[in-house]
Amino acid sequence: MQHADAARHELSDELARVGAGDCAAMKRVYDRTSGKLFGICLRVLHDREAAEDALQEVYLKVWHHARAFDRERASPITWMCAVARNTAIDWRRGSERGAVHAAALHDGTPQVGGDTDADILLRQCMDQLDERQHASIRSAFFDGYTYAELADRAAVPLATMKSWIRRGLERLRKCLDHG
Repeated sequence: MQHADAARHELSDELARVGAGDCAAMKRVYDRTSGKLFGICLRVLHDREAAEDALQEVYLKVWHHARAFDRERASPITWMCAVARNTAIDWRRGSERGAVHAAALHDGTPQVGGDTDADILLRQCMDQLDERQHASIRSAFFDGYTYAELADRAAVPLATMKSWIRRGLERLRKCLDHG
């Protein structure tokens, strides 16, 4: 855990430097995070070129908004992953404008960089969720659907969808913490 805390602290410090306009810090942030953020963009967009373009936009947003990052509210990688996910969702909406493709919900999305122990543990923990929690979390966090889109697709109120996802994330966190 100390290594993870140290890495989180270092990345927070680097983001503070980026917020102050330090280009070298931006390069270090990019080097440390681009693989993970590209993976998020690719999972949402299902297209390598679009994911690469979206990733450029992600880092522009990081550059312009790093000063707004608050280490008390979120870890730096959580904040950056949210920027990547939201950017990719916006990118997808721009290209699809309301068209929802069922094929985007399949489980065969290509993995970037192969399976790590963390990937395997995440898959095992996801498999322990009930089907609607699994599908909702996968669609929201890996395929880029908003909670409102998922609620519409499942024909349930938005509050119900949020509850399914919240309870599923709680179960997922417990599993990952004990995995």
